[in-house]
Amino acid sequence: MGEDSLRRKRRGAGELFCLSAVYGAASMSVFLLLGIIGYVFFKGFRVLGFRFFTSVTSSLKGTVGIAGNLVNTLYLIFMTLLAAVPVGAGAAIYLNEYAKPGRIVNIIEFAIETLSGIPSILFGLFGMVFFGNALGLGYSLLNGALTLTLMILPLIVRNTQEALRSVPDSYRQGAMGMGASKLHMIRTVLLPAAWPGILTGVILAVGRIAGESAALLFTAGSARNLPRLWRGNGSGALHIGKLWDKIFDSGGTLAIELYLQMQNGEYDLAFGIGCVLIVLVFLFNFLVKRITKERIR
Repeated sequence: MGEDSLRRKRRGAGELFCLSAVYGAASMSVFLLLGIIGYVFFKGFRVLGFRFFTSVTSSLKGTVGIAGNLVNTLYLIFMTLLAAVPVGAGAAIYLNEYAKPGRIVNIIEFAIETLSGIPSILFGLFGMVFFGNALGLGYSLLNGALTLTLMILPLIVRNTQEALRSVPDSYRQGAMGMGASKLHMIRTVLLPAAWPGILTGVILAVGRIAGESAALLFTAGSARNLPRLWRGNGSGALHIGKLWDKIFDSGGTLAIELYLQMQNGEYDLAFGIGCVLIVLVFLFNFLVKRITKERIR
């Protein structure tokens, strides 16, 4: 009887220790995140202002701003997701729903694992040589987007695979039992059920795109120019074609501008750009979460 009571006490102490360790680790993660965000905003909030968001940094004009870098970042996010999400989701659907275990599947999965482990600087070198020199894209946003597509493909594929695997087999069997084709089942049943998990991968991809700098220095460049949307003939007409031409121009993102400002010793400006990056990622996460909730309803 005494040994049983002692064993219960020991078991309770062990459970209490594990529970304390879990809560301590979770609290430390939250405090670390809040500490980083708080420090960045404390150092960089003072430079934020209307001119900071609407002007372009120029030593000739004496202006300091991130308007061009912000536009370039949005360009890269949109173009990279436009290329990577269909390819990554399609590859995940093939691997999870169509492919049978064998040599081809092993080769694809090995390639995905290899891509996920390659340093970003090597992606930049490849993008500069292949997309920039061989294909003639040079330093351009399109070159940077294609390079980032290769970087985030493993992330999209893996998250989509996990999202598809989380859907119960009863969904597939029920749809197939009602006479639906496999493609129709995937389009109308499987993908809507896996949508939240797929969007989680997209959110992680956006964070990597927005924060990448090493690869983009070799591919997209560091120009700060805004697209010229107005025709130069004095008519004041909007020139939509300039939006398309922008993808072939060099453009530095917010992360690249942050790096350059730190290199120049402008620490306040660098922390200000860090504040914008944090807010941009949080806004995108919020929008995606709202879209996810609306689709679930």
